[in-house]
Amino acid sequence: MTNSFYSVDELKNLGFKTVGDNVLISRKASIYDTKNIELCSNIRIDDFCILSGKIKIGNHVHLGAYTSLCGGCKGIVLEDFVNLSRKIEVFAVSDDFGGASMTNPTVPDEYKNLLEAEVILKKHVLIGACSVILPGVTLEEGAVVGALSLVKNSTTPWSINAGIPARKIKDRKKDLLLLEKKLLEARKNV
Repeated sequence: MTNSFYSVDELKNLGFKTVGDNVLISRKASIYDTKNIELCSNIRIDDFCILSGKIKIGNHVHLGAYTSLCGGCKGIVLEDFVNLSRKIEVFAVSDDFGGASMTNPTVPDEYKNLLEAEVILKKHVLIGACSVILPGVTLEEGAVVGALSLVKNSTTPWSINAGIPARKIKDRKKDLLLLEKKLLEARKNV
């Protein structure tokens, strides 16, 4: 039986811009433009994830199965301790659906109007299953997005957001920051 994740040597040979330590990527994930993808340490990318375009993934980040990051030219940044549940879609690039231009990747660019803007998921962001994040959104530190949400606008720090479109429901506790501090101190002492 073969290992479900790429080995360290295999990851190095895939041509990523950078690869940190303890990076687990499922052999069933699809990854394009590896030269534009930066991977820090302690990352797990599960089965059937798709990564394409400019992407930077921080430390202690998890991408659940069937998650898709479409970074395009502007890019997606996932800071430390970000957790994306299953079937998350993050788009830094999207077609204009207004009808003034054509759409889809088979049409030459001069006939399309692409919306491209960087997406940033700051430290300790958590996104619930089957949510969609659109171009230009910044999820501020500690923000949570509930399952089945559509995020069109940036959030406030340490907020819980949900719905279509997503709206702030309430504030999120910051207790986990103490646990982060303990984890990082324990790692230093090893």
